[in-house]
Parts: sequence; C-alpha cells; structure tokens
Amino acid sequence: MGPPGAGKGTQAARITRFCGIPHISTGDIFRAAIREGTELGREAKKYLDAGQLVPDQITIEIIRERLKQQDCARGFLLDGFPRTLPQAEALDRLLADLGSNLDLVLNVAVRPEILLERLTGRRICRSCGATYHVVFQPLQLSGICDRCGGELYQRSDDTAETVEDRLKVYTNQTASLLEHYRRRGLLKEVNGEQEIDAVWMEIQRCLRSLC
Repeated sequence: MGPPGAGKGTQAARITRFCGIPHISTGDIFRAAIREGTELGREAKKYLDAGQLVPDQITIEIIRERLKQQDCARGFLLDGFPRTLPQAEALDRLLADLGSNLDLVLNVAVRPEILLERLTGRRICRSCGATYHVVFQPLQLSGICDRCGGELYQRSDDTAETVEDRLKVYTNQTASLLEHYRRRGLLKEVNGEQEIDAVWMEIQRCLRSLC
C-alpha cells in the first residue's frame, strides 16, 4: 500500500524477486482475463470500456481465480487491491475460503508535500516518451529532451490541483483500511521518503521478520 508517487511499483518488483512469488496487480489480472476471454473478463471489460470502476464483486472473483493458480501456492504479492475497507473485508473472506491468509501489509508512507513535488515535477517527451523530473532528473536544456531533442510536456494528471485531488481521495479511502490492518497486527510502515535502496533495505527487514 502507499499513495500515488510513493514508489510502490519499483519496490514490488524487488519484493517478488526476493521472495520468488508472483506480483498480482488488479490492472494486470483484468487485462489477462479480458485477453483470455473469460466470463468475468468480459464482464469487467464492459465497465472498463465505459470508463467506470469494476464492481467489487467482479474484482474479488477475478482475484479468486488468479490466486487459485499454481504459481500462488508459495505466496503472492497483492498490489492495488484492496483499496477500501469493504474490499479488504471481501479479501479476508476470500482468503479464508482458500485456506490462506495475509502475512504482512506494507505501507510505503510519504508526506503529501513530498508526493506533490515528486508528481508535479514529472515531464515526458512528446517524441520518444522519455521521462524526466525537474528536481530529481533535470534536463540539460529546459523543456528539451536530452535523448532526441523533442518537446517535453506535463501530463494533465500531474498538475498540482489534480495531484492534490488524487491524494485526498487516496487518504479518505485508505484511512480506515490502514486501521483495519493495524488492529490485526499486520501493518508495517516503511519510510518512502528515503532513497530507493534505503526503502528496499527497510522492506527487507520487514520481510525477514516473517521467517
């Protein structure tokens, strides 16, 4: 878990290699179910094509099918689910049905003002798609791609107003979710404001505590 811009994707890739378990994101399993033409995939596609959120009932059933696959027998990493308390409660019931359980919930914590700086500073090349950051990966020439000389732009969802709205939605959704896992003794907070390798070292300590 963690807000937009916390670096969850980077750390998720390291966790799956370290533990030898599959990385399961809702986006990936939606795309796989749609590609395979499953009944649930077709249902999910109707909502995604209409620009709507896939209902929890469909999402949890697609996750059920994914967790029943052989590569999840030794464990799995969930990314992007659950996002709300009702989803977490549905996941608890699903795992109980499968005779499984959660061992650890990692929350990559970053202050809103840091996230705002990270997300609003991103710039993308219109020509080659290269990504830069005005603070963390500055350009040789302002507004010009170092790689191909193309024009750089800021995505519409990276503006300060949009980022602030995204962070508010995330905070409102997850406050009760974090408390749910904190009460169960599953939640570990990781300082996501450090360098990437320092965050990873902290995560490794949390993972080793399970052994």
